[in-house]
Amino acid sequence: MRVIFMGSPEFAVPALETLAATHEILAAYTQPPRPGGRRGRELTPSPVQRAAGALGIAVRSPPSLKGAQAQADFAALGADVAVVAAYGLILPRAILDAPRHGCLNLHASLLPRWRGAAPIQRAILAGDAETGIGIMAMEAGLDTGPVLAEARTPIDGKSAGALTDELARLGAGLIGKVLANLADYRPRPQDEAGVTYARKLDKAEARLDFTAPAIMVERQVRAFAPQPGAFFELDGERYRVLAAELADGTGAPGTVLDAALAIACGQGAIRPTLVQRAGRPVMASAELLRGRPIAPGSRLA
Repeated sequence: MRVIFMGSPEFAVPALETLAATHEILAAYTQPPRPGGRRGRELTPSPVQRAAGALGIAVRSPPSLKGAQAQADFAALGADVAVVAAYGLILPRAILDAPRHGCLNLHASLLPRWRGAAPIQRAILAGDAETGIGIMAMEAGLDTGPVLAEARTPIDGKSAGALTDELARLGAGLIGKVLANLADYRPRPQDEAGVTYARKLDKAEARLDFTAPAIMVERQVRAFAPQPGAFFELDGERYRVLAAELADGTGAPGTVLDAALAIACGQGAIRPTLVQRAGRPVMASAELLRGRPIAPGSRLA
């Protein structure tokens, strides 16, 4: 098929690579390069731009698709289908209608649960037992289109980073199967009774809430790992927590309970297992404590 691919982050790269092996990719649409590198002085291309360049695929990075010229350029490609994976721009009706078979979106949830910007993190925070990836025929509404196919996976203690990588691989395989036999997949309307919304993450949510039960604090750690990283503060210094486990003990929320960094929560306790101080590498808690002991009785914020 003649495919326009639209995506930006690392999550989208496996799907691009899979489709490039079996279809004609007319162009890869992606977010424009952003300031990055040392001190933000270098423009950094998106992972999709880098992958497309390596595959010899033409890259387009319009700042918007709302203009008549951008829409005409898109339509002129004459695509059979557009595949969208975390692209980052709203697609106007003229874009949705341009490909012969419309636009298909890889969405990282089991729709209609967790429509919106942060489905993986919201599924973890809510304690969902499973999540998945769906191929959705795009409509003008926010993730409202019918679902052609989906693949499921248990969450089972995985971090957001691990789930993102897994769902990217599942999505690549699934979109490959769908485009190989598109006529065999019948769109299934979403059940409006099961709709939930995955609102965009706020950095303030990454501060560990030790007043919550330990099981919810541990979910908070996983939902924000590896980026931006859940954190606590001690003596004005921020400590990122990249992994944690449930621990024994009780006390006032935020109190360090032992020399191995068990921390009291509203119910129960957690023990960080991977931590990072500002300007330092990620390390095991035991290694951190050898260089920077945190005494029992310390209060974390």
